[in-house]
Amino acid sequence: MSREYPIVAVTGSSGAGTTTVRRAFERMFEREAVHAAYVDGDAFHRYTRDDLARIRREEPERKHQLSHFHVEANLLDRLEALFAEYNARGTGDYRHYIHAEDKRMLEAGHRVGTFTEWQPLPAGTDLLFYEGLHGGLVTDEYDIARHVDLLVGVAPTVNLEWIQKIDRDINMRGYSHEAVVDTILGRMQDYVRYIQPQFSRTHINFQRVPTVDTSNPFEPQSIPTDAESFVVIRFRDRMQVDFPYLLAMIQGSFITRPHTLVVPGAKMPLAIELIIAPKIESLLAQRRFR
Repeated sequence: MSREYPIVAVTGSSGAGTTTVRRAFERMFEREAVHAAYVDGDAFHRYTRDDLARIRREEPERKHQLSHFHVEANLLDRLEALFAEYNARGTGDYRHYIHAEDKRMLEAGHRVGTFTEWQPLPAGTDLLFYEGLHGGLVTDEYDIARHVDLLVGVAPTVNLEWIQKIDRDINMRGYSHEAVVDTILGRMQDYVRYIQPQFSRTHINFQRVPTVDTSNPFEPQSIPTDAESFVVIRFRDRMQVDFPYLLAMIQGSFITRPHTLVVPGAKMPLAIELIIAPKIESLLAQRRFR
């Protein structure tokens, strides 16, 4: 696919580690002088935190629709419109959702669980970078994946994903352990219906696998470290991957299937850069002349 305004999307569940992958992209973009427009998938939630509390209280029959994974709880029409607009003209509207860890936004007077006003994307960007829940979503009504030029999945083993979410939501966002577990269990059907199918559409998946016991993710515990894990990397098109080069550059890596590379957990940032940087260069090289 060759477009003047390409889109890169990192998709994954809440607590999967997409923010860590985003930071690797940010470092890469800064080093290569790539001017990216950053879009956070949480900005396309339909409801504020107060809205959700009110609806749960006044309309309990709608509880199943209020998971952030569910299409009804998100403005997916606006997300798809943004992607289509950016593909065509390098423009579009976006906003921010305020999390407890967004210190700069809080200092500016915003409240946790609310949104900023919609505003135009910065002008003159080279590509759009999306991080969120629905970058590869396809339903009867929406086909967001078709707008994405490079789709990257972040999908750790599910027990590790839950451990990471519990740790983040308790220590960074102030939720109780019971509340986080209730959220995980309440979203299970939507996780299977809307999140997991996206990982069959990705160009590349990064799946962190712990080498320590995570049998009971709901028991309070520390997150396995990078040194206590491997990362399984699956490529949709293995013919576009220089496996000998990656094996030589990433110490301790090995191949398990023709399309699958495994690297030590601590080598994940290096693997991301070695794998993704050439793909970004290719996307930008294929842009039509303005």
